[in-house]
Amino acid sequence: MSSLPALIDCILSLNNNIATLTFNRHDVRNALTSTAIADDIVNTVEWINKTPEIAVLIITGAGSAFSSGGNIKDMAERAGDFAGDVQELERRYREGIQRIPLALHKLEVPVIAAVNGPAIGAGFDIANMCDIRIASTKAKFGETFVNLGIIPGDGGAWFMQRLIGYQKAAELTFTGRVIDAVEAKAIGVVLDVTEPESLLAKVNELAGEIASKPVASLRLTKRLMKLAQRTELPDFLDICAVFQGMCHNNPEHLSAVNTMIEKLAK
Repeated sequence: MSSLPALIDCILSLNNNIATLTFNRHDVRNALTSTAIADDIVNTVEWINKTPEIAVLIITGAGSAFSSGGNIKDMAERAGDFAGDVQELERRYREGIQRIPLALHKLEVPVIAAVNGPAIGAGFDIANMCDIRIASTKAKFGETFVNLGIIPGDGGAWFMQRLIGYQKAAELTFTGRVIDAVEAKAIGVVLDVTEPESLLAKVNELAGEIASKPVASLRLTKRLMKLAQRTELPDFLDICAVFQGMCHNNPEHLSAVNTMIEKLAK
């Protein structure tokens, strides 16, 4: 396995074939602007995609917040990522925060968000970009852009409606209402809610179950799940046939089949 990428504002750790990326700017509630978190996410995804041993990525935040999204002080001062005219801001968004959804969209392994605290604005959107979300009881979620007179410039409007349906996504986006973890579970934003002290253990238990599967087929299955969202059925079935041929010719498949036969024989 290649050495871990050098990160600036995040910590990347490994537990066997499970990687955990922790946003480590709790001084600004893990804001995604005016920090290097976006760079760190992109670098982590690129490293994982080139490291076939990795099976699962967990994303979480250090401190009290998962992520507060954009830095409001910079917004008020028209500074940092929010400085400049229309063309300059367009460039900053494309070269800045918009790299996060593009990176996570092409991530080849399942990704679980361990939402330890508030996930607000673009922080909420990052959680929605993950395959699975498990929340602490201290978590809160808000698509709060309209409260600040802006729009979800990171693609949040694309992700949320695919997760919970257009009508509920519209209500949350148009009102900027902040919801707690219980409501987030009820409407399908999160898979489960747990006490703060149990969050990472619960997420790692799920990650471990996923990571125990043959990694090559797991990565192909993740690609298929993404392809299914944008491919017509006849074309999708053609891709499935090719991917299945790849799996049947992978040593992992024969090993898994033999293990299953041994279990059934007991």
